[in-house]
Amino acid sequence: MNMNNSPCRDLEVVSCRTTGDPSLVNLVLSAPGWTCKPGQFVMLRPLHWGPELVWPRPFSVCDVSDDGLRILFQTVGRGTRKLAELAPGDKVAVWGPLGRWFRIDEGRPNLILAGGVGIAPFVMLARRERTDNLSMLFGHRLDLEHYPYAEIAASIASEAMQQKTPADIAAFETVLSERIRALAGVGQVLACGPEPMLKVVRKYCLLHGTDGQISLENRMGCGVGACLGCVAKTVAGDFVQSCVHGPVFDVREIELGA
Repeated sequence: MNMNNSPCRDLEVVSCRTTGDPSLVNLVLSAPGWTCKPGQFVMLRPLHWGPELVWPRPFSVCDVSDDGLRILFQTVGRGTRKLAELAPGDKVAVWGPLGRWFRIDEGRPNLILAGGVGIAPFVMLARRERTDNLSMLFGHRLDLEHYPYAEIAASIASEAMQQKTPADIAAFETVLSERIRALAGVGQVLACGPEPMLKVVRKYCLLHGTDGQISLENRMGCGVGACLGCVAKTVAGDFVQSCVHGPVFDVREIELGA
């Protein structure tokens, strides 16, 4: 996808609220006038930002409709902390939708593997797709009510596992492996979450011979392939921009390191 298909528009903040935990924020902007696929993303830069914050920030689209463009994000640095301070009426430059999306196979089971704020793109997916061939396993650190888990669980079979200790993480990995193995040759997994989780998902997909797609969370500066700030290494040894060749990749296409 290129800039000609991804216009930049100034949208207005409708609401910007924490989910109950100060590190998770629900941002709703005015309707952009376009639709997108689950897994695509947008670049955001408030118009009032000065030269001290030059680069926009990339975010998965949580949902988009006539009611607005919804983004769920975690405050992890200076840019996201400033975004969390947005107030209704503020203007934000938005370009998108960008990137490749999750491809659903309607003829087979599709298991969503979401970790933390990586649950965001699956809100739209659960709302739009057939639900009889979708299920979700969600790993999370914060209490469940801080995430849009209930929205997804209302539509598809879902299970959540909280991870507060090393034992919790090990238990989650065991279940993850079992679910991936059960889909070998019969279904696929769709994963979004922190990189350590994606490495585990990829490892077990390759080990068990299960089809899978993972959404990378690489740092991005432009979102359109120009700045080369988000390159990822393919299994062939090439380097590709994750903003245009991804962020969703087949597990057999991309390397994630040890």
